[in-house]
Amino acid sequence: MSESEIYSSLGLYESRGRVSGIPRVLVLLASVLERCIQKNERFLDGSRKKDVVTVFHGSRSPSLSIRLYIERIFKYSKCSNSCFVVAYIYMERFLHQMDACLTSFNVHRLLITSIMVAAKFLDDECYNNAYYAKIGGVSTAEMNRMEMKLLFNLDFRVQVTVEGFRNYCVKLERECGGEYQIERPILASVPKGEWQNRSDTQNTSTFAAYRHRPI
Repeated sequence: MSESEIYSSLGLYESRGRVSGIPRVLVLLASVLERCIQKNERFLDGSRKKDVVTVFHGSRSPSLSIRLYIERIFKYSKCSNSCFVVAYIYMERFLHQMDACLTSFNVHRLLITSIMVAAKFLDDECYNNAYYAKIGGVSTAEMNRMEMKLLFNLDFRVQVTVEGFRNYCVKLERECGGEYQIERPILASVPKGEWQNRSDTQNTSTFAAYRHRPI
């Protein structure tokens, strides 16, 4: 399959939520993340290793499924579809740097933060942190802290090469054929703090100058 065919199949030629229906990239991303979490949590159940806790952890798993959460972000953020691929890259970079793994306790917060940062980097227009906080079900203060945690752990390296982007699209495309293999599980995290659906009216944006940082 050619590069253009892959992008077309994933729905990446449509942007800012104007296409009717749910882009295929969202469905595949949700599937990949769900499989990863299932594998990691099975690993944790049989592991005695000390867990890693980050700012992205809640005390319990949110009731909203990953797919519905991604669709909610897509509906209200109106970010370009490519942001979901770039957010996936950010998540993997962060988890690798932290020697952590994805679980049901951190996936929602990592998603909303990574998608927001991707939108700030990729899109010409983007909602501020307070708006994304309402979409994600956290306070603006929490959104600001999570953004800073993600950026500092990425060393503000938010650019993605064309080749890197294509490779992740291929990973997602292979998911539909069952070819995608989750990498080895690494240390995961336990809950800390509670995932809450709260509103914070503080209109704060902490968009730092990281648009043009080279990799």
